Amino acid sequence: MTINLTPTQILAAIGVVVMLLWVWRASVRRAKAAAGAARAGARLLSLTGRVLLMAGAIVGVQWVVITHRGDVTLLLVVLGLPALFAAYTLTKALTITTQDSSRGRGERR
Repeated sequence: MTINLTPTQILAAIGVVVMLLWVWRASVRRAKAAAGAARAGARLLSLTGRVLLMAGAIVGVQWVVITHRGDVTLLLVVLGLPALFAAYTLTKALTITTQDSSRGRGERR
């Protein structure tokens, strides 16, 4: 049994194989992008939950100290320490820094 294929049939078969590979790679890329977006959303949700939990803990401790007035130093520490952390975080987030480094050949900005 011999298979006789014309050059046109061979080119058509190669074209079909190349097209299938191209579609497969595109679907893999799309799947990776969707997985990355899902991970980013989960990270954001996880971060939001942790921020809310810590804020609730700080407010709870401050409420207990303020309602059961006793030591003024303890009151200042309980109110001042979270303010220092918040000020540090906001200052770091809002400060524009530049990093001047020489880029290697082919590196993006």
